[in-house]
Amino acid sequence: MDAAIETTDLSKTFRSKQGEVTAVRDLTFQVSPGEVVGLLGPNGAGKTTTMRMLSTLERPTSGNAVVAGHDLLRDPHGVRQSIGLVAQSGGTRPIATARDELLLQARIHRLPDPAARAQAMIEAFHLADLADRPSMTLSGGQRRRLDLAIGLVHSPRLLFLDEPTAALDPPSRADLWQHIRDLRRRAGATIVLSTHHLDEADALCDRVLIVDHGRLVAEDSPARLKQQLGDDVLIVDLGPDHGRAHDAVAGLPGVRGVRGDGAQLRIGGENADELVSRVVLTLHDLGVEVRGVRVERPTLDDVFLALTAGAGTGHA
Repeated sequence: MDAAIETTDLSKTFRSKQGEVTAVRDLTFQVSPGEVVGLLGPNGAGKTTTMRMLSTLERPTSGNAVVAGHDLLRDPHGVRQSIGLVAQSGGTRPIATARDELLLQARIHRLPDPAARAQAMIEAFHLADLADRPSMTLSGGQRRRLDLAIGLVHSPRLLFLDEPTAALDPPSRADLWQHIRDLRRRAGATIVLSTHHLDEADALCDRVLIVDHGRLVAEDSPARLKQQLGDDVLIVDLGPDHGRAHDAVAGLPGVRGVRGDGAQLRIGGENADELVSRVVLTLHDLGVEVRGVRVERPTLDDVFLALTAGAGTGHA
């Protein structure tokens, strides 16, 4: 089966007053039809630039991609006809109603019955009570539902979602997650989403691609990435005098990574149970009060921080 996305050495360099900045470096990966793939990375890692290239909004400096069966450089029009894009900032006009926006998009895509298609999207995304209200009167979660409906009005085979739940409250996030799951179940759509909410990627994605400084540093299912980091994470709650705890623990045998430098440390290791006594004795010798110790399975946050060092700079 042909890949929904196949990139080969995809790169993007921007020129600035300080010189050239390479936002994306030689990205090579595939996305299978029907897959939900998360694009993860710290701020400035290249996620948005990658998504903009794959959706034809930015031209690659080098490399190429085939998106939904169309060559990115030779057939950008074919790419645009086959994809939907929901940008982080959305694209609705403040005084336009939800129905107006959907009608406009249906007409832009030259659909045979724009009114019927707009109504179908209103029903699919539970917008009936909101359809004739100006978009500026909608809540954040309601606007994101409308953004999704707009991106899907022409039934694309491939959907790009850039930070789909940014700034949403927990109930609105959960509602949008369900819409994404329903979309995949009903239409078998291929979805690529970028997100800073790693629990979101863990819940929704079959596979995640982690980028840092424009390079692909890991790709696999969330479960396998967590397994690779280690079986367990040791959580240590500390008293107020904990200034030297992080560095002391990080140097212990068997410690593969330490997150946090305040009143709580998350310590990754091959066998957290064996680390308990070693960590507690070390902290006791330093005079650091240990208020609690427990062992947890590693999260995608732990994987992310171990692979990216928790920071990034440059273009998004």
